[in-house]
Amino acid sequence: MLADSEPTFSFEFFPPKTEAGVRRLYSTIEHLAELRPGFVSVTYGAGGSTRELTVETTDHIKNRLGIETVAHLTCRGHSVEEIDSVLNRLESAGIENVLALRGDPLKGDAVRPPSAFEYAQGLVAHIARRGQYCIGAACYPEGHVENPDRQDDLCRLVEKVNAGSDFLITQLFFENAVYFDFVTKARAQGIQVPIVPGLMPVTNVAQLERFTAMCGATVPHKLRTRLTAVQDDDQAVMAIGIEWCLEQARELLARGAPGIHFYTLNRSLATRVVCRSLT
Repeated sequence: MLADSEPTFSFEFFPPKTEAGVRRLYSTIEHLAELRPGFVSVTYGAGGSTRELTVETTDHIKNRLGIETVAHLTCRGHSVEEIDSVLNRLESAGIENVLALRGDPLKGDAVRPPSAFEYAQGLVAHIARRGQYCIGAACYPEGHVENPDRQDDLCRLVEKVNAGSDFLITQLFFENAVYFDFVTKARAQGIQVPIVPGLMPVTNVAQLERFTAMCGATVPHKLRTRLTAVQDDDQAVMAIGIEWCLEQARELLARGAPGIHFYTLNRSLATRVVCRSLT
């Protein structure tokens, strides 16, 4: 799925829960389709809360809009039967790519069955045994927010790759040195699959704070200072976010990154500006 010679641009979306949200999402995707993405990915809510929407959205993008898709799939709180049911539906829709994740539990959820797999590597291995999927997995350049031991986190990544992961997508980051250092360490551990950097053009300061608090990504002092100074001016925030993301992307590609995965938050403008400036 990832080209050997040309960098691949890809976009992540989440499935909306309202008809109006669905219409806005498909309009956003149509705008971004002009950029000829290598693929788009569709997230899977905590505890499978958006399972039906994820399958339906992925099916629509692939078969109605004609864009290659990657369906996220999590294992936390899911039985083998539930996982296989989703995989069977994806297979029926012609979806050939899956991003295998552990996932987060539903808040206050006490009725879900025990997880079939404790960690993502078990899910990767299960999907790999089916034989027909290109499997992606997540990686964390600054370490997983729940695992303070960076070396242990890297060992778990090795397990995911050995289980059958074909490519990796990083959690978002704002300093490229974090990515390059991580790739060097991963290669030293024998990981040779593509490691695609994940970037997010900042468009809202409060949203940035929520996301980085959840995922553990570090906001550089220089970027935070610039954003804080204009946080009540949406256009100024977006301009800074686009500029920062564009500088990151240019350096990443110049130094050999296999592409860029954009966390779009279901919006197109900032991502479109960055991508058009790269081509």
